Amino acid sequence: MTEKKKNLSDVGRILQTAAKMRFALAVSQWNSEVTYALRDGAVATLLESGADSSNIEVFEVPGSFELSAAAEMLAQTLRFDAVICLGCVIQGETRHFDFICNAVANGIAQVGIKHALPVIFGVLTTNTMQQALDRSGGKHGNKGIEAAATAISMVALNQSLR
Repeated sequence: MTEKKKNLSDVGRILQTAAKMRFALAVSQWNSEVTYALRDGAVATLLESGADSSNIEVFEVPGSFELSAAAEMLAQTLRFDAVICLGCVIQGETRHFDFICNAVANGIAQVGIKHALPVIFGVLTTNTMQQALDRSGGKHGNKGIEAAATAISMVALNQSLR
């Protein structure tokens, strides 16, 4: 019988160092109790992995929908090795949730493909605020940690292919 993993952020040992890597974090201000915890987890992981604090820049946007446009703007600067998008969309009573989640996921993916740049989807899409809190430092870990670990791995892959 397999054991269900409770802490989703147990990324294990990150083999690559983040030294000399440059990161932009685009962070949604909407649901800030959640998104700022994601940001803090991501930044801590980058620093623990050797990134210099001067190579980590945080940019705030109004909501998760704006993350795609922010990622595009940040990618166009050519200043970063990866863009980490952090947001939180919580299901409401209307279909707005579906439209926002689809647009954000597709937009972020398209920016990464267009620029051949790691653009990381660290957006929680939950049914309740409690589920979001559980995944932003609660009982299920912190998705920001996972997003940072993914960014480091993808930058290392990108650099190894050059």
